[in-house]
Amino acid sequence: MQTRQIIEEMEEKNLAPYAMKSKDSSGREHEEPFHDNRTCYQRDRDRIVHSQAFRKLEYKTQVFVIFEGDYYRTRLTHTIEVAQIGRTLGRNLALNEDLIEAIALAHDLGHAPFGHAGEKALEDLMRDSGGFNHNFHSFEIVTKDERRYPKFKGLNLTEEVLIGILKHETGFDKTGWVSKFRDKGPTLEAKVVDVADSLAYLSHDIDDGLTSGCISKEDLMDSTLWKKAAGRIDTSLESSDKEMFKYQIVRALIDIQANDFLRHSDEGLKKKGFASSEEAKKYLLNNPADNIIGFSPQMVEERKYLQGLLMNKLYLHYRVVRMTEKARRTINDLFAVYRDNPMQLPYEVYSRDEKHTKEETQKIICNHIASMTDRFALDEHKKLFNPYQKV
Repeated sequence: MQTRQIIEEMEEKNLAPYAMKSKDSSGREHEEPFHDNRTCYQRDRDRIVHSQAFRKLEYKTQVFVIFEGDYYRTRLTHTIEVAQIGRTLGRNLALNEDLIEAIALAHDLGHAPFGHAGEKALEDLMRDSGGFNHNFHSFEIVTKDERRYPKFKGLNLTEEVLIGILKHETGFDKTGWVSKFRDKGPTLEAKVVDVADSLAYLSHDIDDGLTSGCISKEDLMDSTLWKKAAGRIDTSLESSDKEMFKYQIVRALIDIQANDFLRHSDEGLKKKGFASSEEAKKYLLNNPADNIIGFSPQMVEERKYLQGLLMNKLYLHYRVVRMTEKARRTINDLFAVYRDNPMQLPYEVYSRDEKHTKEETQKIICNHIASMTDRFALDEHKKLFNPYQKV
């Protein structure tokens, strides 16, 4: 039987010097005894999977709202894909796969309903009341909102996972600010999750866009990256089996990007020659713009161009814009109703025994809406605005 100690010995033997070893973790806020058979990061992963916030991801939008069809990705399936891609990348770089998986599974827990449209709506509503950052909200969920243990709030995750959640960075994700972690850098494993996330949403948004009919292959033909992927596909599939053509080209897109990432990152890590995970974390803290774990400059430009095509052809497609506006109206309506009379909020959300400032009340409302699934938000909207709907 492989005990925790044996697994930790295997990490020491098999992982790179700069990988984050479980035995070297900075630990948890609330001290707990070690588990006999699981490392600290394996326990973090399991706690995240069993959380209420993780289950809610099944009914939160990625691009297409859940009522548009059963095929499209949800925030949950996207999260699973990020974890899978992240583990593959981490394994090839001899990093800690369990830490990567834990961060990946938690990185979107704080997303609002209706995808980035919902997040943007909350950002606008909270502009004068502290703002809204979904990384920070993810952090709050795992440190305060989830209740699984009698002696403390939250899931009591390790510091490395918490920093990975807070400092998750992509084109859509910005670092959340917490003073106690301001001077602590992310692990290389956290940077792998950043890349896995951006790789997954670019490739899989194309998949969903093609399925929806909002984009066609002709819309993407100007992209060098698309042409590279298409060059790997049997041209006869395009006319004989369009579904198979779509699957194969998305597969090729992921493979091309992953191989570029591994080559560029392996070269960068060899040049830096980090002797430990602490050395790597300090470097990443002081050099956040350094693309040591990332794509080559050429791939960065190719991805940027393809992302621009997606923005113009998919995200600004009239059907997607209609969904976006519907989402914005729903969230604005809910926020306004709760703000005008917070007594409409459930007892467990808004305490009647405490006095709340205006800013505190708006923060409570914001977090309550952010915790909703798409379906719950739409049902709540019906209850509050449809006079024939039972409350």
